[in-house]
Amino acid sequence: MAETVGFVAGLVILLIIIVNFSLHKLEEGHVGVYYRGGALLSNVSQPGFHMMIPFITSFRAVQVTLQTDEVKNVPCGTSGGVMIYFDRIEVVNILSASSVYDIVKNYTADYDKTLIFNKVHHELNQFCSVHSLQEVYIDLFDQIDENLKVALQRDLNEMAPGLFIQAVRVTKPKIPEAIRKNYELMEAEKTKLLIAVQRQKVVEKDAETERKKAIIDAEKEAVVAKIQFEQKIMEKESLQRMSQIEDEMHLAKQKSIADAEFYNLHKQAEANKLLLTKEYLELKKYDSISHNNKIYYGSEIPDMFVHGGCRNSDDTDNIHKTVPNE
Repeated sequence: MAETVGFVAGLVILLIIIVNFSLHKLEEGHVGVYYRGGALLSNVSQPGFHMMIPFITSFRAVQVTLQTDEVKNVPCGTSGGVMIYFDRIEVVNILSASSVYDIVKNYTADYDKTLIFNKVHHELNQFCSVHSLQEVYIDLFDQIDENLKVALQRDLNEMAPGLFIQAVRVTKPKIPEAIRKNYELMEAEKTKLLIAVQRQKVVEKDAETERKKAIIDAEKEAVVAKIQFEQKIMEKESLQRMSQIEDEMHLAKQKSIADAEFYNLHKQAEANKLLLTKEYLELKKYDSISHNNKIYYGSEIPDMFVHGGCRNSDDTDNIHKTVPNE
């Protein structure tokens, strides 16, 4: 009986050990690849719990989400023979789940060592070998990230389709201390120069602002003066026009009066001309005679005026006095 119990307990323990080594879990964002006797199996498992033959089959979890590989302390020799070191280069990449089997089969589960780490070393050394320290450290440093990304992706498209480079971040390289100090001094002088240039620009800008302000003020004063001058001219012209209108009105009035008088005289002359007929003159003669106080007639009128009076009383009988009707 005791032997049976011990045997059962042994079987249970053995089963537990087998289950423990055969049951495994894959986290989300990973897939599993399996090896049996050192050979890669074709099946790729998805996240979750899975079973395998213990001690014969092994598995590796391969990440298929975005990940960042860090390549540290990469040596690089410039075209001038100066050795510099890049402390850290970060390569952000992602592996397609459908390409896991082919890439693991060709480059093992540690594919990033071959396809990323080694390629970063190679591409950086290629870049540094054709550029001077000034170009690598200063002039072209901002282009290293993009150039490295393009070079890595170009090779991966041929060697490992399905592995994509999202971004590359390169830190500033370490350079010899003496050279670094010279660069710091140069940067300090450059900074001073930039400050001086900016100060000069500020002064020039202030002077330009003052000049423009003076021009604007002068133009404004000129415009105001012109407007005032034009106003005065308009006032003078208005007064002159008013005086001219008054003169024209007076002249027109005088002309009207003269024309009226001329017309009256002309008409009167015409009337007089019409009246100077033989009959009218005869009438005027008799009218003038009729207005005399006395009319003398008879044969002795001349003698009376010569001698100053009548010679005798008989002569008076021949003289009659005519008094005009009042």
